[in-house]
Amino acid sequence: MLGACSRFPRFFQIKGNVCKSLVATQSYSTSGDADLVVIGSGPGGYVAAIKAAQLGMKTVCVEKNATLGGTCLNVGCIPSKSLLNNSHYFHMAQHDFASRGIKVSDVSLDLEALMKAKTTSVSQLTSGIAGLFKKNKVTRVDGHGRINGPNEVVAIKSDGSEEKITTKNILIATGSEVTPFPGIPINESNIVSSTGALSLSKVPESMIVIGAGVIGLELGSVWSRLGAKVTCVEFLGHVGGMGIDMDISKNTQKILTKQGLKFMLNTKVTGAVESGGSIQVTVEDSKGSQTLDCETLLVCIGRRPYTENLGLDSVNIEADKRGRIPVNERFQTSVPNIYAIGDVVDGPMLAHKAEDEGIICVEGINGSVPHIDYNCVPSVVYTHPEVAWVGKTEEQLKEEGVPYNVGKFPLLANSRAKTNNDTDGMMKVLGHKETDRLLGVHMIGSVAGELINEAALAMEYGASCEDIARVCHAHPTVSEAFREANLMAYCGKPINF
Repeated sequence: MLGACSRFPRFFQIKGNVCKSLVATQSYSTSGDADLVVIGSGPGGYVAAIKAAQLGMKTVCVEKNATLGGTCLNVGCIPSKSLLNNSHYFHMAQHDFASRGIKVSDVSLDLEALMKAKTTSVSQLTSGIAGLFKKNKVTRVDGHGRINGPNEVVAIKSDGSEEKITTKNILIATGSEVTPFPGIPINESNIVSSTGALSLSKVPESMIVIGAGVIGLELGSVWSRLGAKVTCVEFLGHVGGMGIDMDISKNTQKILTKQGLKFMLNTKVTGAVESGGSIQVTVEDSKGSQTLDCETLLVCIGRRPYTENLGLDSVNIEADKRGRIPVNERFQTSVPNIYAIGDVVDGPMLAHKAEDEGIICVEGINGSVPHIDYNCVPSVVYTHPEVAWVGKTEEQLKEEGVPYNVGKFPLLANSRAKTNNDTDGMMKVLGHKETDRLLGVHMIGSVAGELINEAALAMEYGASCEDIARVCHAHPTVSEAFREANLMAYCGKPINF
């Protein structure tokens, strides 16, 4: 097997058996203000800015919001995980502690303190990015970034004034925004987007969630655990959104239904009206239409690229019909020195995908050959149990005509899951029928979000199911279930089931 050095000969220097990355060995000098201006400080933008500075580029990051970190850190991934984690503890204290021999009484929710814990996590991380900018000498410029030409970015301040920055390169990392639902205006009070759902002032008695994708399942889980009666209305015939394996989707729905969530699949929302302190939501399925009442309506139908007032027309860059900016394998737009990454380009809208693209993009600007295998980008739904996957689904392999073997292992037969009294879930592995190469991994389990990275690493290096099955895994751990699924995929039988 080729090592990393022989895979990437232009970016690494070999000294003995040590493979060392080439770091800032060149310094840039331009007549302008910057070598690179990054527009946006979300996961893609701030990581790209730091990496560029580490490689010796004079880097400026333009951000319109008061804090760094973008949607993910401020009103997305980070605050939602805080609420998911702490609402899970609350739910356990109410419904699970007694079976574990832990007696508690008068368990009550302090929603204000729950929200404060979320806010504290967010503020610590946003200030952490500011510290990293200072440490790596990235210059932050406040304002809405707009491209004025191939070598000029204008930061429009809140007072309307402008600051012009000339630059050798421009990187668009403006992320995405909530997709609005036609005819249902968001007020972030009782009709909320994912942003408003992170800061409700009280637990609603009832909540309808439009959409049972990743965001809908996560936020629906939070408010269900805290006491709301939650119904998810989904246009598709399954939960978990696009890209999820159907075995995993069905099992996830079954587990979450057992936890109290209700699902209406193959159903579309046709309208919503406020009346008498409640919201009447009209839905329609194959049997006809009906009206549902709720106290809070959460709209979770996805996100769209954010390119408002970005100035793309000034450099003749045209977005596609879905609002994405076309780029080549080097993340270059139709203007060679203007690049784009993250949610504004094609591919899954995931923070870690944007981060990798940011690093690879600025390395490419510095002379390396960009490479990212999108098939090895993992996805995670942070419900409890967590749901995670990487690679191909069984449905995709069937559609592509790829011969495959399936290995499955239930957490009910895993010793660590058993001792933790956390046996909801399964491991599913897909291996090539002829070569045994790992093609896809799909998990439901308490630590699926952590464990999926073992699968991603294995796939990135072209491992077979037998390779994983022959690696000694610590006992007792949930990871043994992953090993057992690989054992079944390559030889037909696991040991412990």
